[in-house]
Amino acid sequence: MVEAMVAAFFRRFLSGAPRLQRVSGPPTSSNGASSMHLFWEVPPHPLSEVRADLTVVEPPAVDKLYFWALQVNFVDAGADRGGAHIGLQHHPTYPGGGAVNWGGYHPHGGGELDGSVSELPSALGNVNTRDYQWQGGRPYRFRVFQAEQGRWRGTVTDLESGVETMLRDLYVEADALVRPMVWSEVFADCDHPTTAVRWTNLSADLAGGGEVRALSVRTNYQSFANGGCDNTNSAVDPDHGGFVQRTNIDRVNRGGSVLTLPQ
Repeated sequence: MVEAMVAAFFRRFLSGAPRLQRVSGPPTSSNGASSMHLFWEVPPHPLSEVRADLTVVEPPAVDKLYFWALQVNFVDAGADRGGAHIGLQHHPTYPGGGAVNWGGYHPHGGGELDGSVSELPSALGNVNTRDYQWQGGRPYRFRVFQAEQGRWRGTVTDLESGVETMLRDLYVEADALVRPMVWSEVFADCDHPTTAVRWTNLSADLAGGGEVRALSVRTNYQSFANGGCDNTNSAVDPDHGGFVQRTNIDRVNRGGSVLTLPQ
């Protein structure tokens, strides 16, 4: 009886205790970053090409690494063949702070995927991360598709100039793409000046023909326990038909929320 009363007391006490939040200082995750993800709410069909447009609406104001990317997984006859991500970086050690990345990993912690050597230079000699002078407020389109058997190509297009840049091919024996998502990975302090990116035109080609568009996404945030910032938020941007990910702002849409574009 006494034990039951003590347990009830602590349940009441803990339920009224304020939840710990990380809204200042650096993330404490193993890689020093805080991430937020948008999982596409699309049928789980195999895909032959995946696309997403990114606009850095409010660029970073501090010399920290920011990474915004489209992520896909590879499968071959349904078997996992790893995953890869393509996106822009605000990278202080690259010329003008601009870089683009197309790289990935073997399944089950098997190391980085091999690939061709990009024609773009790299300030740090990194095979995945290359120099790329992107501009804030300007939309860029990422494409991932099979260039030929065993070679999956990543490209980025400046949608204002129309120039498409081939980054390189990743060598993966796969017949399809699955589980697309977009994300932000931020190595800045939780209370550093607010940044914002907008994702639009999330679309893919079905392996059997036809196109699918992600009009809804499901939110995910790196938890406090895993070192993430609690003052990040993803939301619908109805004026531009997309989804905005923002740092250093009150979280309105909790993890697991489904965000849907107005029709």
